Amino acid sequence: MLQNQFIDILNLIKQSRSKAIKAVNTELIELYWNIGKYINHRVESEQWGMAVVDELANYLQLNDPSLKGFSNKNLWRMKQFYQEYKDHPNLSTLLREISWSHNLAIFSRCKTIEEKEFYLKITKQENYSFRELERQISSGLFERTILGNVKLSTTLREIHPKIINTIRDSYIFDFLNLSEPHNESDLQNGLIKQMKNFILELGRDFLFVGEEYKVQVGNSDFYIDLLFYHRALQCLVAFELKADKFKPEHLGQINFYLEALDRDVKKENENASIGILLCKDKDSEVVEYALSRSLSPTMVAEYKMHLPDKKVLQQKIHELFNSNTEIG
Repeated sequence: MLQNQFIDILNLIKQSRSKAIKAVNTELIELYWNIGKYINHRVESEQWGMAVVDELANYLQLNDPSLKGFSNKNLWRMKQFYQEYKDHPNLSTLLREISWSHNLAIFSRCKTIEEKEFYLKITKQENYSFRELERQISSGLFERTILGNVKLSTTLREIHPKIINTIRDSYIFDFLNLSEPHNESDLQNGLIKQMKNFILELGRDFLFVGEEYKVQVGNSDFYIDLLFYHRALQCLVAFELKADKFKPEHLGQINFYLEALDRDVKKENENASIGILLCKDKDSEVVEYALSRSLSPTMVAEYKMHLPDKKVLQQKIHELFNSNTEIG
């Protein structure tokens, strides 16, 4: 009984520490913002140049040796930080909710304000570590999400209005190190063993329910490769794994699973289940034809074993934007 009371005290300490760390971080970002604002104002009014900022850095370190983080390079970064966001007050709170190192990675590596906003939001939402954020930027998460949103079926959008920016149509499994060729069993076993990394790639709102999840229809048993529950969408998500290229006949199998889940497993307060066919490759035109008359909330996603070329993804978004502009 005493141990339960001790746990309460431990939790109070942890909560207080967490609040203190957040408060310190908010104040630190505020300081960097104000320094960046001051330097930017002086530079724009042509009172200061790079040499003056160098002098400032030397002055700070001479007068207080503990201020090692205020080098000329970092002072210019603070100026850049202010310049990047001064015209976007809607992002003010987000900037102060993540660490300086996370902010540095985002505003130094992301080109557009839309991309910066995306990573600011998802870093807070998914509580990314610095390494996790770096990997997601390298993997083109922003580009893959935008492209995936375009390919969501009308049925999926109608049944799950919150699905935008939630489930993508491509995933990167660079952490698996699977040899080629590999089969569905190899893929499934690899994902189970690397569940932490798999959840990171999917998003932390995915809760793992089970592998080879059994559903019984009539006198027969059927097994869903991987079953998850999505907290935000409040629904079951069934993954069917294919270690080859997408084929239209794959849809019948997963649609059958979704019907079984909705009839026999889904709770009354939950939304309709979603199916994801996770294939090694897919032809987008074949997928479009296959899904065009389907009323099922299913999507076809592909997985890659290596980080994609971000330039290729950016080019695809550019082409998409141009085609939409021409249509408009």
